[in-house]
This record gives sequence, structure tokens and C-alpha cells, in this order.
Amino acid sequence: MGNWRVGLFSQLAEKPWTPEQAAIDDRHKGVEFSLTTPQFGLRVFLGFVTVIFTLFVVVYVERMVFADWKPMPEPWLLWVNTAILVISSIGLQWAWVSADKGDADGVKKGLYLGGVLAFAFLTGQLLVWQQLVVLGFYASSNPASAFFYLFTALHAVHLLGGLVAWGRTAIKVKSGMDVAKVRGSVELCAVYWHFLLVIWIVIFGLLLFT
Repeated sequence: MGNWRVGLFSQLAEKPWTPEQAAIDDRHKGVEFSLTTPQFGLRVFLGFVTVIFTLFVVVYVERMVFADWKPMPEPWLLWVNTAILVISSIGLQWAWVSADKGDADGVKKGLYLGGVLAFAFLTGQLLVWQQLVVLGFYASSNPASAFFYLFTALHAVHLLGGLVAWGRTAIKVKSGMDVAKVRGSVELCAVYWHFLLVIWIVIFGLLLFT
């Protein structure tokens, strides 16, 4: 009888609205929401960006069947830029893995490699734009040109946004902040970089094969 009363009072004293009690309830139910607020926010944002790019791809495919569609040349520099972005993403992955291991030197090297190559990628994209302008392919020349500039500009803007977060993380790492405290930021940067790499490969493949 006494145990029954203790159990009843324990249930009445529970506060399911508090994070601590919610965690206890989740463990008992076999449910655990392990994402932090920044991780969850990033995934929501990436989902939104994916929808936007998907809509543009659909419009691109539908628009290219019209008679005024004139295919654009494919500057070899786009291949170089793609390779640069791949290595940049590898650098961020290196930093992420190093952060998990508590390797401060690896975090610094991987982070710097990824960021510097991201700037190199953006510079390369500007050079591609210059090459196309010299060849007479302006955004207003034809729909194919307009879509190329639109896709590459949107991708560049998102990468620039990522570089802002990268810069803040790099400052923390350079100041000697403990690896455990910057691990979350490094992870978010790496995930974002991998996402932008996938988006770019889709864009590049679309432009290449159409």
C-alpha cells in the first residue's frame, strides 16, 4: 500500500513540460530527440533550400523544350571549380572528424583548407562568368544563359552565407577555444558544405547533359 502511494505522488509531482522530465519520459518510451536546436534549424533550412532548387530544376527542364532555347558552351574551368569544391568539402569533413577525436590541429587545418578552397571556388565561378560574357553569353541573351547565371548565383549566395558561419568558427578555433566547444559549429559547417556540394553536382550535371 505504501509503495502504491509513493508511486502515485511521484506521478503527480512529474513536470512533463520541463526538458529534464521530457528526457526521462523519452528514455522510458524508447524515444530520444538527439538533435540540438542549431542542428534542427539547419536541417529545416536545408529542406527549404532543397525545395527551392527542385522547383527551379523543374522549370528549367520544362523551359528547355521551347524553340528559343540555345545551349551554352561548357567552359573547362567549371570542371576545375567542381574539383575545388569537392576538396573543400573533404577539408570540412576532415575538420569534423578531427573535432570528434579532439584533434585541435586537424580541426584547424581542415577548416582552413575548406574555407580557402571555397573562396577559390567562388573566384573560379566569377572567371567563368567573365569567359561567357566575352563569348557574348549574357543573362539576357537567351533562356539557357539566364538559367545558368541564376543557378550559379543562387549557389554562390548560399556558399557566401556558409562562409560567414565558417569565419565565425575559424575565429573561435584560431583563438584557441577548446575543441569540444567548437565541435558543434564545425559539424554544422561540414554538413552545409556537403549539401552545397551535392546541389552543385546536380546543377553542373544538369547543365552538362542538357
